[in-house]
Amino acid sequence: MDKVRYDVSLFTDYDIYLFKQGNHFRLYEKLGAHLMTVNNIQGAFFGVWAPNAANVSVIGDFNGWNTETHPLRMREDGSGIWEGFIPHIKQGTLYKYHIVSKYNHYEVDKGDPYAFYWEVSPKTASIVWDLSYEWKDSAWMTNRYKSNNLQSPFSIYEVHLGSWRRVPEENNRFLTYREMADYLVKYVKDMGFTHVEFMPLMEHPFYGSWGYQTLGYFAPSSRYGTPQDFMYLIDCLHQHGIGVILDWVPSHFPNDEYGLAYFDGTYLYEHAEPKKRFHPEWNSYIFNHGRYEVRAFLISSALFWLEKYHIDGLRVDAVASMLYLDYGRKEGEWVPNEYGGRENLDAICFLQKFNEIVYKNHPDIQTIAEESTAWPMVTRPTYVGGLGFGMKWNMGWMHDTLEYFSKEPIYRKYHHNQLTFSIWYAFSENFLLPLSHDEVVHGKGSLLSKMAGDDWQKFANLRLLFGYMYTHPGKKLLFMGGEFGQWQEWYHEESLHWHLLEYPHHQGIQKWIRDLNHFYRNEPALYELDFQPEGFEWIDFSNWEESIIIFVRRDKSTKDIILVVCNFTPVPRYNYRVGVPEGGFWKEALNSDAQVYGGSGHGNLGGAEAAPIPWHGKNYSLSLTLPPLGVLIFKKEIK
Repeated sequence: MDKVRYDVSLFTDYDIYLFKQGNHFRLYEKLGAHLMTVNNIQGAFFGVWAPNAANVSVIGDFNGWNTETHPLRMREDGSGIWEGFIPHIKQGTLYKYHIVSKYNHYEVDKGDPYAFYWEVSPKTASIVWDLSYEWKDSAWMTNRYKSNNLQSPFSIYEVHLGSWRRVPEENNRFLTYREMADYLVKYVKDMGFTHVEFMPLMEHPFYGSWGYQTLGYFAPSSRYGTPQDFMYLIDCLHQHGIGVILDWVPSHFPNDEYGLAYFDGTYLYEHAEPKKRFHPEWNSYIFNHGRYEVRAFLISSALFWLEKYHIDGLRVDAVASMLYLDYGRKEGEWVPNEYGGRENLDAICFLQKFNEIVYKNHPDIQTIAEESTAWPMVTRPTYVGGLGFGMKWNMGWMHDTLEYFSKEPIYRKYHHNQLTFSIWYAFSENFLLPLSHDEVVHGKGSLLSKMAGDDWQKFANLRLLFGYMYTHPGKKLLFMGGEFGQWQEWYHEESLHWHLLEYPHHQGIQKWIRDLNHFYRNEPALYELDFQPEGFEWIDFSNWEESIIIFVRRDKSTKDIILVVCNFTPVPRYNYRVGVPEGGFWKEALNSDAQVYGGSGHGNLGGAEAAPIPWHGKNYSLSLTLPPLGVLIFKKEIK
């Protein structure tokens, strides 16, 4: 049996100095299992942080899972790191750490927190793996700042990889990463989305958690293939000009015995204080963001995905649950901070540090906060007291808008403010407008089924909703299935209902989204000034009686002007006068009521000439036909 060698280490004194400070943000290069050759002998270096362990050994299929044969040695520098080099370990070797705690006679077999690859669930061993891959996306990586900055269009297609498409002929199995590269890339490219956002693909034990109960913070889920297979999928998306955003969960983790929980017989990654440790809503443990090593673990994970997998953005899950000590808790179930408040000071500090580090190292990526409260300055720089995120989900817009569209049109005039209120705060943060998976699960129904009215009105309302969303200030996100009007709410155990595309009305929704995407991407007025009030102007927001709103969008040059007219009732309006800022011809670029989309065909024969008739406070106006439950999008022609 090959003996462990202790004269081999990946750590320098400087590494340990940074580790103790919580400032080592590439720990994945040091901790975990790393294949290497020492004196012409191939093997693997193992390193694990377990400061309260009495003994740690590596067990695996290479030694019959024997806890005695391959002990690691704790470093003598007070870091709490155990390490050693084991000869003749090869790629694909299964392993765990057998940990004997100093306390409570606790012994346990743990997966590697820094493992690059895991067995397919429900198996739980880590796998020794090399991440070598020959990337072919250099053109994208060199120029992605042009497509990935806050003045660029963002139309994000949110995907749950395990249920986007399945193979019913083969026991309803998942598509692999490589199979997804064949189908998803072509589809997203054709549909005109700028980015794909994957719901969490970090390794997770319970498929039904959709990935939000993460254990493998440095490993893509093996359900769909190897790490290189996932790299191939990202590579293909990049080669076709499509950005990739990953959901990332630094707030909580599951309590599976082989995972991070009670790692060395103490509460190492989670809080020791019971009222801080456990998350009652998700039945999971909460990271101790005040611990330096835990902060370094999480920020290392963030940099890992950006650097090893060329990820273009991280959408940070459940930020609100991190910011508030009383989140999801009743009185008496939480511990105030040192000032007596409910703000989680450690988590605030962590989020600010996370954003500072990732933007310092990769200024051409984006971090996106799923933050559902009115916490101030989420997307403002940390040096002025903000959290430092690039964008924030606009949950207020989403709730108000979906509630409005669920109301019968006859009652909408009493709720007009649900359409107009969002502009009052639209520029207080860098907002992204989400119609995400959260809105089409747990009995909430699909987007199409939420719409009011009979079937024709539901489809018209959905087209109107999408047109309103694409023209409203803010970046865009749409969950898969919404783009063709799936009737049934999303279910993670089955494929999307692609067969619906045999029917004209669903084809019409899909074509509408495709045309909206391509128009949106070609019109800087719809994205350049998303976060600045100069890019938006009301023409009329006061016609609550007829449920009509009219506004314009402008680009930075102020030369291009987009006019948007929305009629939220099923009554067509003829000879409806609309004030416009300039004379000349206004081309009807898009009409959600066009017959090609399944509409009734009301429109303006390609556009209208502005007459010198003052209206809505403007010197010129158009006389228009407003389609029922429709949105008209005009562009001022420049001579």
